[in-house]
Amino acid sequence: MRTLLIIAPHAGLADAIRSVLDAEQFRVLHHAELWASEPLLRQGNVDAVLLDADLTDVRPIRMIERIRRAVPGCPVFLYASASQWEWEEEAYLLGVAHILAKPVRARLLTALLERSWRLPQELATPLSNSVAAPSLATDAAHPPVSALNALRDVSGILTHSLQTDLLLREFLQLLREILGVNRAAIFLRRAGELQSSLPTASADLKPPVLEAAYALGISPQLLDHFTLSFRGGIAAHLQRHARILRNGSLEAATDPDIRREFELLGGQLAIPIFDREGLLGIAIFDHRLSGEPFANEELSLVFHLLEELGLAIRNSRLHDALTGQHAMMTHTLDQLGSAVVVVARDLSILQANQAARQLFIRGGTSARAFTFADLPQSLGSKVFETLRSGSAPEPTRGKLPGTGDALFRMVLRPFQPRGESETAAALLLIDNITEADRAQQMEIEAANLRLIRRMAEQLAHEIGNSLVPIATSQQLLAEGKDDPATRKEITGIMGDSVRRVSRLARQMQFLSRDGLRRVESVPLAQLIEEAFQEAHTQNPRGSARLQYSSGGQPLALNVERAGLRHALAEVLLNALQATAGDHPIEVISERETDTDGSRWVRIEIRDTGTGFDEETARRATEPFYSTRTVGLGLGLTVTRKIVELHHGRMEVCRATANTPSTVRISLPEAVAE
Repeated sequence: MRTLLIIAPHAGLADAIRSVLDAEQFRVLHHAELWASEPLLRQGNVDAVLLDADLTDVRPIRMIERIRRAVPGCPVFLYASASQWEWEEEAYLLGVAHILAKPVRARLLTALLERSWRLPQELATPLSNSVAAPSLATDAAHPPVSALNALRDVSGILTHSLQTDLLLREFLQLLREILGVNRAAIFLRRAGELQSSLPTASADLKPPVLEAAYALGISPQLLDHFTLSFRGGIAAHLQRHARILRNGSLEAATDPDIRREFELLGGQLAIPIFDREGLLGIAIFDHRLSGEPFANEELSLVFHLLEELGLAIRNSRLHDALTGQHAMMTHTLDQLGSAVVVVARDLSILQANQAARQLFIRGGTSARAFTFADLPQSLGSKVFETLRSGSAPEPTRGKLPGTGDALFRMVLRPFQPRGESETAAALLLIDNITEADRAQQMEIEAANLRLIRRMAEQLAHEIGNSLVPIATSQQLLAEGKDDPATRKEITGIMGDSVRRVSRLARQMQFLSRDGLRRVESVPLAQLIEEAFQEAHTQNPRGSARLQYSSGGQPLALNVERAGLRHALAEVLLNALQATAGDHPIEVISERETDTDGSRWVRIEIRDTGTGFDEETARRATEPFYSTRTVGLGLGLTVTRKIVELHHGRMEVCRATANTPSTVRISLPEAVAE
């Protein structure tokens, strides 16, 4: 029986060929994609390949090249609905036997297949057959083995089957016909069961067993409840010795388990079945119907044929496992909401899940084959560049043609097999983030509304606190209480309130700005002195002194004078409020250079107050965070904003037993205008 592999996007061509060919002579297999059939091709399990592809571009040529690399001597036929002469010529040059047009014509296809297989045999036939082949039989008392020589020729069909049950049935029926055995049974390990060189000795683990896979002349009721165990008997003996076991031999005579198993099965011979990795199973036969024993040469040949059978069974199980894994992976990917496309280096599609088909195949059915041309040009160019360069681009967000206002996130990742320099494939992952993006925008808007509400509450509270003294002072003046002492007190109260409102207005002004105004070169010592005076104006009752040190270095900065002065004033005001008496507020400035060579001016402001604890230092620059009962809690927030506008950085350090509270501000030594 010959095996034909049909590679076609749809099963229609395979069904048509299967309906016109003789099922006793031809076995027809179908794969929708070439990559899925490559393991089968490499194993040599295909007699001919029929490819369904239009010869209108380079992709079918690439598929033919891959088939030729996998199976150089296998006949390849093409069914093409459309073609161009230059691509037809290229296909013939690559060794395609024939290019056919649909519909399938049974007589023509059968004749072409038979001719393609007969030609190599005719070329291999010797010119003279006068010399007879030497006989394998060495004992005249034994029957000739010409029938087994025929078995040698037809044993090639064993590796072409991917259906274990059918394979075993054909093999046993063939042996029964040629050898004349009445009873035969084949026991195999379970599919997927690990093979070990020795049976397990642990009582806690269930040892592997051999189960009946197919039998002739033996009651099915017996085989349903009969297994060969590696703990003893025939299986244990063959596992250890790996050679043919005869009933009546010394080994069988001295082992009651072997005798009992031979007696139950009515067998005389037990032959191990290997797959070149380990013991896969055991074949048990009785004698010929004529009662004559087998010659050693016959048994040796049967042993090697069973080894070939073991390889065929192993290939069948590997194929079933691969097919099952592929089906499970395809089903898993189809359940994903994300579109997944895997593109090979030759731009063929290795995988495209249902979400990808629904996203890109429009105006038609999603059941048709997904091709690289279905991807939008913008995405296709990125995939091609990823395959060429082997580097993964950054994830992107955007819209796709034909999807309206939907927003997608697109990720590309190259696949490069270990030990190879070229990228083998690229994974394209596309997520619809329209709802997530809309929800994020709504959350941002809600957060902004919450911030605005909180700002309104805090501002109303602060302005209200500032207006109360002003209103009280106005009332006192209206009542005629204008003696010098009262007027002086009222003036102080109203001054404090005006300063609070003015400071609040400046804070709001700096928070609302996105850039710097006029930048100029300012001596740092002068700027710190002005900032201290501004801070002292906001807290006129404070008596702390300024102690400035720059290590004798005349430092100057290119800054917005008013902005940075206010930023430093906010930090110094915080230090004034925390420092009792006339203790000094220490300000230290110096140059420093980073590891990358960038030059900075570092300003440290220290006070002798209780200092920042761990939580206060962490939250000090948060809007509206304050440990005092008065004030809005925006001072250090404004400072951080102004420092960052100058491309600097700010750090609030918590106080320890050895170091006071410190606010560290680092500014570039030269800020570009």
